[in-house]
Amino acid sequence: MLAAIAASASAQTTSPSGATETDPYVWLEDVHGARAMAWVKAENAKTLAVLQTDPNFAALHAQALAIAQAKDRVPAPAFIAGQIYNFWQDDDHVRGIWRHTTPADYASVSPAWATTLDLDELAKSENANWVWKGADCEWPAENRCLIFLSDGGEDAVTVREFDLASAAFIKGGFSLTHGKQTAAWENADTVLVSREWSPGDLTASGYPFIVKRLKRGQPLSSAVEVFRGAKSDGGYGVTPIAMHDGAGHSAVIIARPLSTFEAEYYLVTPGGVERLHVPRKSRPSAMVAGRVLFSLQENWSVGGSTFPQGSLVSLDLAATSADPTNLKPALVYTPGPRETLEDVEQTSSRLLLITYENVRGRAWVYAPSGGAWSKQRLDLPDSSSIVVDSADEHGESAYLTTTSFLTPPTIWQLNADTGELAVVKTSPARFDASNDVVEQREATSKDGTQIPYFIVHPKNMKLDGNNPTLLYAYGGFGVSMTPSYNGILGKLWLERGGVYVLANIRGGGEFGPAWHDAGLTIHRQRIYDDFAAVAQDLIATKVTSPRRLGIQGGSNGGLLMGVEFTQHPQLWRAVDIQVPLLDMLRFEQIQAGASWTGEYGSVSNPEQRAFLASISPYNNLKPGVKYPEAFIWTTTKDDRVGPQHARKFAAKLAAMHVPYLFYEVTEGGHGSGANLRERAFTSALEMTYFIQKLMD
Repeated sequence: MLAAIAASASAQTTSPSGATETDPYVWLEDVHGARAMAWVKAENAKTLAVLQTDPNFAALHAQALAIAQAKDRVPAPAFIAGQIYNFWQDDDHVRGIWRHTTPADYASVSPAWATTLDLDELAKSENANWVWKGADCEWPAENRCLIFLSDGGEDAVTVREFDLASAAFIKGGFSLTHGKQTAAWENADTVLVSREWSPGDLTASGYPFIVKRLKRGQPLSSAVEVFRGAKSDGGYGVTPIAMHDGAGHSAVIIARPLSTFEAEYYLVTPGGVERLHVPRKSRPSAMVAGRVLFSLQENWSVGGSTFPQGSLVSLDLAATSADPTNLKPALVYTPGPRETLEDVEQTSSRLLLITYENVRGRAWVYAPSGGAWSKQRLDLPDSSSIVVDSADEHGESAYLTTTSFLTPPTIWQLNADTGELAVVKTSPARFDASNDVVEQREATSKDGTQIPYFIVHPKNMKLDGNNPTLLYAYGGFGVSMTPSYNGILGKLWLERGGVYVLANIRGGGEFGPAWHDAGLTIHRQRIYDDFAAVAQDLIATKVTSPRRLGIQGGSNGGLLMGVEFTQHPQLWRAVDIQVPLLDMLRFEQIQAGASWTGEYGSVSNPEQRAFLASISPYNNLKPGVKYPEAFIWTTTKDDRVGPQHARKFAAKLAAMHVPYLFYEVTEGGHGSGANLRERAFTSALEMTYFIQKLMD
């Protein structure tokens, strides 16, 4: 996708002052080009000479690797065809194994797992670096699944049909060659596929917009078109979604993203596709008792009623199928002022809702009762994060995990019919948390908004401004940052007396859609002001000082780090910039960047371009400024954000003679590595960097 961009040695861009400039580092956008990769190799060598030879590194790496590959980790359960499946990686299974056992055996101390698919063996036999991207075993495929595999961790995948009974790929079964694509079962012998059918069948973001029906035994060339979006569509591409419930109802919906957060939805019927006139800022979440559930990210006024953003509503499938233009939604859930709906899952006849109230998890069972819904709150630990690991769509069992900063994950088995909970497994502690405590505080942002943040610190912490502190945030795309247990962080940082802070800045979803919307496009400076306000509060209360304060964030959070690096260089001693966006005047031309204009704005809009120019870290680096020495890292195979941003930012720092560290993982997609070994190595590099900067 970047060939045309990378072919030239330079590109025109506009500086924050409005002047046209030549970008001298556009050659680094040639992801796999010989010149660019030679630069990467040289930069990696320089950085490893600083971090890998540090006296602390060997011990940090060994600890990180031991935690990442620990064989007593709690295996996450997934219900498939009456069995419990799990994808597992350790030192003996570097790429991983997909395995299964019975629900009863899963609850035992040492389950007897049976291997279903060994990725290490598959990769060896096929001479490929396969990375697991999941399996679709939804009804009515019965014992057949669609397996998604990535080469090295990128978002593009190959798709193959797999038989659970024989634990083998089906000869002559469905097989979709490499590409950015999605697929869903329409019935046991038919799948709906969205992919690049012919050269050019992709949006500007690099995602497919044509859905075709592929029947068993047909070649891809014989698939019949079902739906077509447009090349100009935004978001993550047209996607087929199959939904089923325990009463035997089925629905196939096609989502057509128009922008980052807006989509049209179409119901697949025997006569074709019918548009569902639901709000564009909504999404189908589950189906129970013949009712399709939609979560709303904007207000919906229909039939004389208004359903507030953040609510969950239901649509009767039969009535909707008969008349998709005149919908009659019913309210299931609506949030309070400090509350957000985080997740919706389903059992055979019930809904599981995960909500957060002031960033504290709550879990509920909702059951249809006539034309209404009854609800029951589950008795789970307060001040925890709660995740539904899996729910049995054939029965009423589910597994949920609770966790917090200092409490290892606990897996609970739920009987959704009775609300009964039982602890199934608890992860061993990975660090000594007995000397630490967690507080929730608030900082006042520039516009007066109160910004909550969690602080994990030693019980005997002295308020002398001398505590090494690591501040993390994300601040985008409605993603909530909630308390979680991180064994590597605890062992390598907290046990050494470090302080950890998680900031719930705007742009996230911690307080519903409005909390996210407050930082969209030209209002995004609020997000950056929120983060700076938390840092300033930590300094004002003498938790830390700029000499002892480091910050960390990835992806959109990497952009946050870049902005804070350029806007407030005096506040930080260490800045860890992970898989970042940084060139916000060219982000739409790099990898999937064009799909995020709903979040960031577009350079094609003069007002938004001016704002992007004012905050773009790459374009706002200024000579003569005393910047902290940043650690910038990315991955070669990241086909979502791309390594281009990080490379160019580092190259510009080098030209300005500003010290920095740069590291590029050659495998792994949008993350820190393709397997546990690579991810542990990257974590050890990060912690070595923070200890060098903040503790030495």
